Amino acid sequence: MKKNGTDTVKSKPDITAEHGVSRRDFLRGAGVAVSGSLIAGEGLLQAAPESEAGVVGPGAVSFTLRINGKAHPVTLEPRVTLLDALRNHLDVTGAKRVCDRGTCGACTVMMDGKTIYSCSTLAIEAQGHEITTIEGLAPEGKLTPVMQAFVDNDAQQCGFCTPGFVMAATALLRQHPNPSPMEVERGLSGNLCRCGTYVGQKGAVMQAAKAMKA
Repeated sequence: MKKNGTDTVKSKPDITAEHGVSRRDFLRGAGVAVSGSLIAGEGLLQAAPESEAGVVGPGAVSFTLRINGKAHPVTLEPRVTLLDALRNHLDVTGAKRVCDRGTCGACTVMMDGKTIYSCSTLAIEAQGHEITTIEGLAPEGKLTPVMQAFVDNDAQQCGFCTPGFVMAATALLRQHPNPSPMEVERGLSGNLCRCGTYVGQKGAVMQAAKAMKA
């Protein structure tokens, strides 16, 4: 509008002020809330009970991993994943690094009989648990029914995903000895095959189920 022959610009009203709170007050309050949450978070961390071993890291610490029935003393930084501990420190290379984000399943191992992604599990978290890798399924080199079925059904091609699928299929059949097609799909759903051998893999699980019952 014009006032005394000069143009003046009327400032835009603060929308939040219409509701009793200005933008400045809102931002100031948000900052306090964030600071308060950080302080509360720090308090929670301080109040959290320590483990029996106490606080560890960031330097390397010594602990023991039980892999395929054998105890393996290791000295690792707490940030080292179970996959890195297996492949880089224990020379147990069956579990493969592919996505390294816990989505493809190529690094699948069993912990206390349940499948986990070893790339997203810290090695130090695995202490006190029984870890089984694909090497532990056939310690004497003899193919298991699941492994043989994967060969018979051409369920492996490039081979990167195969160890994870074999682990997932083995865990599935231990829980469901006579799985339905839907249970097979669900049991293998945490693993990806970029070669697209899903039909062969499903056929392999069904063949292995019959072989294991016989």
